[in-house]
Amino acid sequence: MSILPFDQREGSIWFNGEIVPWKEAKVHVLTHGLHYASSIFEGERAYAGTIFKSREHSLRLHNSAGIMDFTIPYSVEQLDAAKSKVVELNGGGDQYVRPVAWRGSEMMAVSAQHNTIHVAIASWTWPSMFDPETKMKGIKLDIADYRRPDPACAPVHAKAAGLYMICTISKHKAEKKGYADALMLDWQGRVAECTGANIFFTRDGALHTPIADCFLNGLTRQTVIAIAKQQGMEVIESRIMPDDLPSYNECFIVGSAAEVTPISEIGPYKFKPGNISRALMDAYSNAVRLPAKAA
Repeated sequence: MSILPFDQREGSIWFNGEIVPWKEAKVHVLTHGLHYASSIFEGERAYAGTIFKSREHSLRLHNSAGIMDFTIPYSVEQLDAAKSKVVELNGGGDQYVRPVAWRGSEMMAVSAQHNTIHVAIASWTWPSMFDPETKMKGIKLDIADYRRPDPACAPVHAKAAGLYMICTISKHKAEKKGYADALMLDWQGRVAECTGANIFFTRDGALHTPIADCFLNGLTRQTVIAIAKQQGMEVIESRIMPDDLPSYNECFIVGSAAEVTPISEIGPYKFKPGNISRALMDAYSNAVRLPAKAA
């Protein structure tokens, strides 16, 4: 199936404070963000034209910038307004929203203190990855070779482009083997997350999830934890080892793109998507379409 490349699409992109035609949103090949990964981004979803937790995403973009030693030249309020405008101009409805910020081209070396910080926001139509019934069959995960790094070795709490290099490699390898994604362990061999989503398990009616100390504590993760607690579920954040996986009943991943997606296999380990996965999948679906209630 032929897919239109993202640089050839129609629409509008917010670029350094101005709305520009989609195909004109370009950067130079000698851009620091391209060569040295001095770039951060957000992944957000708009439902019926309204971005879920827009402010929280804008705040996180600012926080990521601070970790990466630069400052976003637009306020949270300006970013929120720009995102809403882009979604509106690109047709409203259900969309994926991608803010991105990067260092420009003034300096081309490891040091880049004087480079301009550029910001762009794009959005495009992207429905849910699976319909509810297909989701409930569960997707299959490989176990990645690469591991999430020690927090002393990388800015793990920033949504930084460079941290996704090993995610792309791991996902490609998993897909070649027939899996949908890959589970990544941390630098000590403990269960961490998938290549672009956090992970949960169930046992005895409780939710279990790895401690988010070497990977991003996703906004969807935080939302699902809050929903589970509202529904009276116990949520346990702990160290989970691969050898622990057979003790769990259900498994699912969460993220802005994945939303809530049940898992049927992780390498040799089997899971049966069930009532807890469905309940949280449905509750999350309701929450994102009622942002004022969910906030």
